[in-house]
Amino acid sequence: MLATPPDFDVLIVGAGISGIGMAAHMQMKAPNHTFAIIEQRENLGGTWDLFRYPGIRSDSDMHTLGFDFEPWRHEKSIADAPAILEYLNKIVDDRKIRDRIRFGHKVISANFRKDEARWHVEMELSDGSRTHLTANFLYLGSGYYDYDEPHDAGFELGEFEGQVLHPQFWPKDLDYTGKKVVVIGSGATAVTIVPSMSDKAAKVTMLQRTPTWMFARPAKDGVANFLRKILPERVAYAITRFKNIRFQDFAFKRARENPEKVKEALYKGIEKALGPDYDKAAFTPPYNPWEQRLCLVPDDDLFEAMKAGKAEVVTDHIEAFEKNGIRLKSGKFLEADIIVTATGLKLAIAGKIAVSVNDEPVDFSQRYYYKGCMYSDLPNLAVVFGYINASWTLRADINSDYVCRVLNEMKAKGADIVNPAMTPAIKATIEDEDIFGDYSSGYLLRAKDINPKNANAYPWRLNQEYVLDKKRMESDPVDDGILVFSRAGANARGADEQLEAAE
Repeated sequence: MLATPPDFDVLIVGAGISGIGMAAHMQMKAPNHTFAIIEQRENLGGTWDLFRYPGIRSDSDMHTLGFDFEPWRHEKSIADAPAILEYLNKIVDDRKIRDRIRFGHKVISANFRKDEARWHVEMELSDGSRTHLTANFLYLGSGYYDYDEPHDAGFELGEFEGQVLHPQFWPKDLDYTGKKVVVIGSGATAVTIVPSMSDKAAKVTMLQRTPTWMFARPAKDGVANFLRKILPERVAYAITRFKNIRFQDFAFKRARENPEKVKEALYKGIEKALGPDYDKAAFTPPYNPWEQRLCLVPDDDLFEAMKAGKAEVVTDHIEAFEKNGIRLKSGKFLEADIIVTATGLKLAIAGKIAVSVNDEPVDFSQRYYYKGCMYSDLPNLAVVFGYINASWTLRADINSDYVCRVLNEMKAKGADIVNPAMTPAIKATIEDEDIFGDYSSGYLLRAKDINPKNANAYPWRLNQEYVLDKKRMESDPVDDGILVFSRAGANARGADEQLEAAE
């Protein structure tokens, strides 16, 4: 054993949903381990603090985007960013997690030294200086996209004289009263911004190259609010969470098994909101439902803005940016004082941290996911990449729970290294598979070359079926014959041999 222990047992990177969730799970399930949270920003909340555009809200219900251990108490289950931040702040204050967060610390690099069984983590402070911490285990809750740089769609703005904004860097106190606004994009961000800006703007146009499947639902969950009146809070929350998880699972599988029926249902919902004469082509993508994520329209807000003449959806391609707006390839001209480029995010792996083992850089594109939580032959590191067909937090919860069990198993065995070992024998039995299958979202396709590998067989994959994943993660033994537990300095392959060699 080393004479000096690491600074912390676990270093959690990111004080958003994933990082806060891991901290709370550790307090409950691995209380004999020390931890700290490293956050590059000056506030917690991750996505919900970074994005400040009008109307920013969840596109999942908060009974599944909320944690399994903390009930959602607001009346609206489709929540705006301030409500989500209130929820997260309450958790860190009630559980005394805030004192363990180091704000203004941006992780630059992390090097695992096998002879020490610890990560050496270098961070940059807000004043540009560097500092250093060590930890036995690294948990990356840093999200899936680049916080510093959004996707560049390559627009040549030419003669346009108005204001051009990206949702990721929204200016404070932007005055768009009486302005003509064009929002380029058709994803969740655009579908949120358009109705939210329409109350003050003269006109808001959503310019889409390709339509997106949309569905409307009330922002308030009537069943959830009724259950909260008649049942204890945690019981009501658990029932609602179970209901919504099962409905998400059913809806996704239904879309895969019978896409035409799902299309009919989606069309009926839009027709109910807009009337029988709506432009069906503007809401008909060239792919089936759930081959990209569906866009939520809470309380018909986008459709209501369209009916009021305050918003419109235009499907076309950009020919050129002119002095006062955008010329389309059809010849149509869209006047604009403000252009919002809601064209997507840039995916980032491991928070852009330079990860290495014994000073050898780790190429994540050559590592396999292990249980959607760790990576092949990368010791003492776990990560969260949420579901693309369900709420992000569902994966964050099961991964946090699983890592706590791994930490406890390490302590019970007297081990300080745990490694998902991809042996040649295992490698010979698996085949590579596209990590996101037939999902065609642009931000996923653009990042194919940097994503970790995905096998056709569990556990070497990032699975997209929460109900099954949860059952497996909770019921399968931690010591599954794949994870190798050892102590610093041991060279033997087997877990028992390694521990004996280190005695």
